[in-house]
Amino acid sequence: MKIYIDGEFHDKENAKISVFDHGLLYGDGVFEGIRAYNGRVFRLREHITRLFDSAKALMLNMPLTVAEMEDVVLETCRRNELCDGYIRLVVTRGAGDLGLNPIKCPRATVFCIATGIAIYPEEVYEKGLKLITAATQRVPQNALSSAVKSLNYLNQILVRLEGNLAGADELVVLNHEGYVAECSADNIFVLLGGKIVTPPVSAGALGGITRQTVMELAPQAGITISEANLTRYDLWTADEIFLTGTAAEVVPVRELDGRVIGSGQPGPWTRKFIAAYRALTRGTGAEIFGNSNLKTHISKP
Repeated sequence: MKIYIDGEFHDKENAKISVFDHGLLYGDGVFEGIRAYNGRVFRLREHITRLFDSAKALMLNMPLTVAEMEDVVLETCRRNELCDGYIRLVVTRGAGDLGLNPIKCPRATVFCIATGIAIYPEEVYEKGLKLITAATQRVPQNALSSAVKSLNYLNQILVRLEGNLAGADELVVLNHEGYVAECSADNIFVLLGGKIVTPPVSAGALGGITRQTVMELAPQAGITISEANLTRYDLWTADEIFLTGTAAEVVPVRELDGRVIGSGQPGPWTRKFIAAYRALTRGTGAEIFGNSNLKTHISKP
């Protein structure tokens, strides 16, 4: 495996960053999880745009341009001969000292990993996930905006720990007002009264790339999707629930807090979105193995 770090590629065993990096010390940085399908990187520009937006919110100066960052992703895939898999692109504040002040970090660190991915087994897409509601709440928006995809994932990890103890596949996370925000790692959609609804970003949901893609696919599927605050009751009484995420894609839910959702099987709308999303991802995206256009910020072999 070849891993990109600040202009050079390293073997997995030699891929290292400083112990003084503020990404490690304080979770001070941003990242994107990206998928590759059939030799194409899906929604690459959208992911890079969100990465830059997150960095701007944190006043993190990016050392590369948007085009250069895209080139990093594609070249990392090429070096690893990756046609299908998962890409993790990370930008940290960089190395500084043990103090909290980010001004002590003169230059950001960029690294990129491209590898295989362990997604849910196909059985899950046929039978659905078992969910519970987490006791841990989403961090309030006025403390840390959910729109920022930062390296600080302790909130989500605490949620995931609850799921491990309860034997749940995923967990619904509520905000401080008691409305549904999202799940520990995925956005959530519900079918209520013939309409599909998803929580707004203002409720604590990440503006997911897969979430946005599903919202764009809705008119083609013959249904509209709206954003609205949702309660646990709305989820318990929903006809269908499905989750979306880069790794999970579109995945159905069969049970929440001991309540069977709908028939207990993936519903017709969920199946439509699973099929539509898979068709889209496997036919579009930035080509990996086109003409390699190495820039000066990437070391040549």
